[in-house]
Amino acid sequence: MSEERFGEFVLVRRHGDEGARHVAELALDRPKAMNAVSTEMARSIAAACEALGADRDVRVVVVTSTHERAFCVGADLKERNSFSDADLVRQRPVARGAYTGVLELPVPTIAALHGFALGGGFELALSCDLIVADRTAVVGLPEVSVGVIPGGGGTQLLPRRVGAAKAAELIFTARRVEAAEAAELGLVDQLVDAGQDRAEALTLAARIAGNSPVGLRAAKRALRLGHGLDLRAGLEVEDAAWRSVAFSGDRAEGVAAFNEKRKPQWPGE
Repeated sequence: MSEERFGEFVLVRRHGDEGARHVAELALDRPKAMNAVSTEMARSIAAACEALGADRDVRVVVVTSTHERAFCVGADLKERNSFSDADLVRQRPVARGAYTGVLELPVPTIAALHGFALGGGFELALSCDLIVADRTAVVGLPEVSVGVIPGGGGTQLLPRRVGAAKAAELIFTARRVEAAEAAELGLVDQLVDAGQDRAEALTLAARIAGNSPVGLRAAKRALRLGHGLDLRAGLEVEDAAWRSVAFSGDRAEGVAAFNEKRKPQWPGE
C-alpha cells in the first residue's frame, strides 16, 4: 500500500493487492479536532480530489476517517469564531471547493462512516454516491442551531436522498440521527457492525472497481446529469453516455471476454 499526503490533514492511500488495485482511499486525518474542516483541510481535500479525478488508474474512491470516534464533525467552528466578516467571505470558495471536489469526482465514491458525521462531515458523505455506516454512526445537519444553514450541499443533496419533507424536518430540527434510524430513512445505504465501515466500504469498492473504468465513469455521469430531469430529457442524457462507451476499447474487451469466458483486461479507453 502506498500513501500520499495532501497537506497536514488528508491522506490518500492506494491499495496494492489485486482486488483493490484501482481503489483509492481519501482519509480525513485531523484526529485532534475530530476531523473538523478548517480552511487548510478544505484546501487539502480539494487538492486530493483534483489529483484523484485526473488519475485514470483510479476507478473508485472511498472517503474514510483515521479518528476512532468520528468521521467528521463538520466545519471548524473554533477557527470560524476568530473570523471577521471579510475572512468568512474569503473562506467561502475554499470551503465549497472541498465539497464540490468530492461531489464532482468522475468515478464512483463511497463514504465510510462511524461515530459523528455532522454538518459538513455529513455533507462530505452526502457528496458521495454511496454511504456505508457502522452502528456507532450518528449523522445530522445541525447548522440552524448555530445560526447558519447547511452550506456544503446539504439542502440540495439530502432531499434527493430522502424527499423534501423529511429533509426539511431533519434540517429544521437540527436533530442527530443514530445509525439504525439513518438506515431506515435512507440517510445511509448500508449498515454494518461497529468497526467494520471502512473494511466493508473497501470491499464494496473493490467489487465495483472490477468493472469497466470507461463504463463506470459514463454510468456515473448519466446518473448525475439525468437526476431531476423529465424522462425524455433523462433518456437523452443516457443515450449520450451510452454513445461515449459504445465504441470504446472497454466495450470491445468486455464483449470479447464474455464470449471467451474469461476475466476482462480493461484497456480503460
